[in-house]
Amino acid sequence: MFVQEEKIFAAKVLRLRVCALDGAEWLEEVSEDTPVERLKERCLKRFVPGSLEDPKSITHHKLIHAASEKVLADTKTVLEENIQDRDVLVLIKKRAPPAPPKMADVSAEEKFQTELRKILVSLIEVAQKLLALNPDAVELFKKANAMLDEDEDDRVDEIALRQLTEMGFPESRAVKALRLNHMSVTQAMEWLIEHADDPTVDAPLPGQLLLENSAEVGTSSTTTTTAKAVAGASLEASGEEPKDELTEIFKKIRRKREFRPDPRAVIALMEMGFDEREVVDALRVNNNQQNAACEWLLGDRKPTPEDLDKGIDPSSPLFQAILENPVVQLGLTNPKTLLAFEDMLENPLNSTQWMNDPETGPVMLQISRIFQTLNRT
Repeated sequence: MFVQEEKIFAAKVLRLRVCALDGAEWLEEVSEDTPVERLKERCLKRFVPGSLEDPKSITHHKLIHAASEKVLADTKTVLEENIQDRDVLVLIKKRAPPAPPKMADVSAEEKFQTELRKILVSLIEVAQKLLALNPDAVELFKKANAMLDEDEDDRVDEIALRQLTEMGFPESRAVKALRLNHMSVTQAMEWLIEHADDPTVDAPLPGQLLLENSAEVGTSSTTTTTAKAVAGASLEASGEEPKDELTEIFKKIRRKREFRPDPRAVIALMEMGFDEREVVDALRVNNNQQNAACEWLLGDRKPTPEDLDKGIDPSSPLFQAILENPVVQLGLTNPKTLLAFEDMLENPLNSTQWMNDPETGPVMLQISRIFQTLNRT
């Protein structure tokens, strides 16, 4: 009796769990001698039907070993990449490489956008000090606080909530379901039914406790610095103890601008094995973009979350020129300018809106012009 040689030395078959960033996952059975490129083709065929019609689709995606956070090389086999049975792999789309910039295009505008966050962090502190010296400071900040209430984005749709509670679902659980499903009653109801027996169904959303604790103990470095600066400014101006009401309003305004991670993105990234706190950091640095956050977690993790709270050197010629500008000085006494700065910190895409605002636009224009002028000299 003869046994075929290839059966004797047949490669071991591995069962691998593959995850995509949108939460989809499936099992792939491959032999150890399967090239990574071939495995990636199989994953794309399953996950993105029709994608293989584009020959560039393979090179535009990559497989990552979840445990080691290593990008798998297309030219190597599963065995050569030391992949074991039941390992978890992550399929993600590569970022499109930026077009090589022309020398003339690497302009001051790009440098300005890079430095703008630092400028805003420092100007917020100055604006709060100036507004705190105003006799009507408390009323001004009450109005500012009310303006923020108008666009508070974590409110729950009361009608949707009532529909779910009338079906018999607990209110706290219904609130969680609605937030996870973007206020869709149908999807929230499906989630509640699916997780009815889940022991963690009533646990806070990922990231929620971190943010609540941060707000309570004031871990934000900007908040702490600002509170101390404002208290000092009030004492210098009046020789009295700072008003607790004003301090509390400052805290409320900052708290409303605290970063809120996308719960679905947090869950998806945590399922890949990342710690909750580092996931929240990754989403904060990358403006809630899940793919970018994943690459940040797997890369050099720069910029760091701490970098986001650093201001500009107060003794620098740029900052001094900005503070000496009459338009900027006047704007810093307007609470709407402070709100604009706060909003642009957490939502950079809103910069255009504030540039076109009749009250805040002139201030932003002056800051931009001063930056351009100093960078041409």
